[in-house]
Amino acid sequence: MPRRRKPASPFRYFNSSPEVIRLVVMMYVRFPLSLRNVEDLLAERGIDLCHETVRLWWNRFGPLFAADCAGSGSAGCVASGSGSGTSTRST
Repeated sequence: MPRRRKPASPFRYFNSSPEVIRLVVMMYVRFPLSLRNVEDLLAERGIDLCHETVRLWWNRFGPLFAADCAGSGSAGCVASGSGSGTSTRST
């Protein structure tokens, strides 16, 4: 009987930890911050990222985190007023 493969992590090709990626995406979605504001806040905390990395992670992981929040209905996933968990603002 063949062994089952466990599902591949969506974070497998990224050098940063999943916790940092989740923090960055949730910070951008939850608060009315620009990409460069998020970059500056993370730099103050010792995390060196480019604003384009924030945009890339938001585009890639935003829908994934929104689906997790919508499916679980937990209070830990707070949307930015829209109730969907994703932001539709343009950058």
